Amino acid sequence: MSVSSFDEITRTKPERSLLAPLKSKSGRNNRGVVTVRHRGGGHKRRYRIIDFRRDNWGVAGRIDSIEYDPNRSARIALVLYENGDRRYILAPAGIQVGDTVSSGPDADIRPGNALPIRYIPLGTLIHNIELYPGRGGQLVRSAGNAAQLVAKEGNMSQVRLPSGEVRYIDINCLATIGQVSNADHANISLGKAGRKRWMGIRPSVRGVAMDPSSHPHGGGEGRSPIGMPGPKTPWGKPALGKKTRRNKRTSKNIVRRSK
Repeated sequence: MSVSSFDEITRTKPERSLLAPLKSKSGRNNRGVVTVRHRGGGHKRRYRIIDFRRDNWGVAGRIDSIEYDPNRSARIALVLYENGDRRYILAPAGIQVGDTVSSGPDADIRPGNALPIRYIPLGTLIHNIELYPGRGGQLVRSAGNAAQLVAKEGNMSQVRLPSGEVRYIDINCLATIGQVSNADHANISLGKAGRKRWMGIRPSVRGVAMDPSSHPHGGGEGRSPIGMPGPKTPWGKPALGKKTRRNKRTSKNIVRRSK
């Protein structure tokens, strides 16, 4: 088992004004039917309201604390703005208490500052990238991730995502400079099944261990192979390697697919 060191955490109690209730759904929809398997239980959480929009343009803010967020792999930073505003942002790697962050076209090219892609130099590492101007960052938000700005053509830019995919993004979309914090998250080994349950993840049962009515791989005498040319999902669709992306509206934005 390995655990995060939490060395960068400077405050353990969250900002009360930025908390919201978070009800556990256990993978069920409005009819109570399980629509996402292997969800349920886990420790109770409260949602931290994160400022993905970074729309406080031209107002400098000071990093007041670096905090743990149970709802994401990255660390979060509490920013106190000069106008009295308090907001949580995704903490970039290397940022410390007392550092200044800002957003807008005039912001410096420094980790934690958010600018429209139009004003970001080529080759810069970025995260928390908008897909549509003003909607808020949707891409590259998990621990240790960073995308790279590789080209600008007219009103579009080309961004290389962590998956290797190169994608067109409007140059008026906002992005934050730097890499997301907590890169060591990838090296954590949970160590025991109970820790998975604390996280709200229930056990997953192999298809070959089921009966034929529960899974295409099920049945047979004793230990048996899956008995078909390729593995299937519990609903009979091809698993492992089958391409499932089908979105003509956004396919035109993909320059090069991920490997």
